[in-house]
Amino acid sequence: MHIEPGMIAQPKVVFAGVAAAGVAGYYLRSLIRRPSDLPRIALAALFFSLFMQSFHMPVGPSELHFVGAMAIYLTLGFLPTLFGFMLGLLVQGILFNPADLIHWAVNSLSLIAPLIAVHYTLGKRYAEQGESLTWARILRLDAAYYSGVAAMVGLWLVGTGAELAAWAAWASSYAAIVAVEPVITYAAVRGLKAFEGQAWTRAFAVDRLRLAA
Repeated sequence: MHIEPGMIAQPKVVFAGVAAAGVAGYYLRSLIRRPSDLPRIALAALFFSLFMQSFHMPVGPSELHFVGAMAIYLTLGFLPTLFGFMLGLLVQGILFNPADLIHWAVNSLSLIAPLIAVHYTLGKRYAEQGESLTWARILRLDAAYYSGVAAMVGLWLVGTGAELAAWAAWASSYAAIVAVEPVITYAAVRGLKAFEGQAWTRAFAVDRLRLAA
């Protein structure tokens, strides 16, 4: 989802900056009422950065990354994940590739817009309402999220001259991620639930999660 610098027209980059600032400002109101989420934002940014740096390769007009999105979302919560993605991309840009900072808002929206959509359509029932998670439901969350990421990248690339075939090759490459990430997500939730009640697990948000037997 890292689109190469220079590929996107400046008006889209500006629009992305305004939109990302608007999203951050809107959810900042909720964050102010939940200061306990601040350490979880730091954890989300850390895990996200470690996942992103563990595997990335150029594919077509963008890059294929291991994101760990649903594992972070389910174990740390919606707001920490949203702000953790934005913070993680900023820190990674500063430390590893300053040229990517021009597309920080573009790349942030590529991750957080699908997160918002998945949270309000599928995720809340598991993350906040206590509906049981199953393997199939975790797979559905991952598939829905990465379909959204692929759609966002396609939206940014409209009008750039990038060939549809190149975008399709990138989007189809995420099938491998969708196949692997549910395993990581399930293992993370199962592992944390096994130690639920211990002091260190309070840093996570698994108390409302229920895994089907």
